[in-house]
Amino acid sequence: MHDHDSGTDRRTVLASLVGAGLTLPFGLPALGAQAGPRTRPIPKTGEPIPVIGMGTWITFNIGNVEHLRAARVAVLRNFFAAGGGMIDSSPMYGKAEEVIGYCLERLPDTKTLFSATKVWTPMQWHGEKQIAESHGLWGIDKFDLFQVHNLLNLESHLATLYAMKAEGKLRYVGVTTSHGRRHDDLVRVMETEPIDFVQFTYNVLDREAEDRLLPVARERGLAVIINRPFRRGDLFDRFEQKPLPPWAADFDCANWAQFFLKFIVSHPAVTCAIPATSKPEHMIENMGASRGRLPDAKTRQRMIRYVEGL
Repeated sequence: MHDHDSGTDRRTVLASLVGAGLTLPFGLPALGAQAGPRTRPIPKTGEPIPVIGMGTWITFNIGNVEHLRAARVAVLRNFFAAGGGMIDSSPMYGKAEEVIGYCLERLPDTKTLFSATKVWTPMQWHGEKQIAESHGLWGIDKFDLFQVHNLLNLESHLATLYAMKAEGKLRYVGVTTSHGRRHDDLVRVMETEPIDFVQFTYNVLDREAEDRLLPVARERGLAVIINRPFRRGDLFDRFEQKPLPPWAADFDCANWAQFFLKFIVSHPAVTCAIPATSKPEHMIENMGASRGRLPDAKTRQRMIRYVEGL
């Protein structure tokens, strides 16, 4: 699965790899040959970021096991080879930030990195300590984005992050929710706080965000990060053995990962989706969703009807 390890690998569609033009460690063609990945502008600044990023919940919480860390280095090597940008993490994710730093140190070219992590604690002083620790774990001097994780101790942590931004120690400030929770609270923050980013759950089956969150984000000029795009692998469990519709080729979709991701990033209010994976070959599939055509509004409705009918 993409969002968690599993004993069963899903199919890798070789045609999508060749079409993407990738050069990869396991001998398939290579991804730098074509134009870069599709990007969206951050509304507050116009800075473009690739529409497919990477999450690290569960998949990068692996401790010191050497062969597992080597596999995560390969995951990030494929990510950057494909022009990947945003990597999102949190101190809530166990050893994930430490493993990110380990991987970044071993990769020669990470210039496209857009570093995003979170503060997650009920105490402001401990939040400041977490922030300092995250810098050390990642091995970077300045984060692109810090987010208040699941709105925990929101007011205090936002005060810390706003001060960091004003001092030039941080580029963007955001807030997050997960599992489709606390939408009313999130809307209040989006409408009243001078944040730059918001992160929440949205996918082809979990579409509550379409009612309020996505419209408010667009109205307020907020960048939108989408978490749980695969429902922690549940979408693959449900649909992987089902055929892709033949009309998926109309928007350059070669596998289910790209079907799910292109549905998300084709919404005009979405800036970036952050699927997680522990497998280098799945990263190739994910990053393929940042290339080629996207479904239009009519096709998006067709995609919903198709999966709901399976």
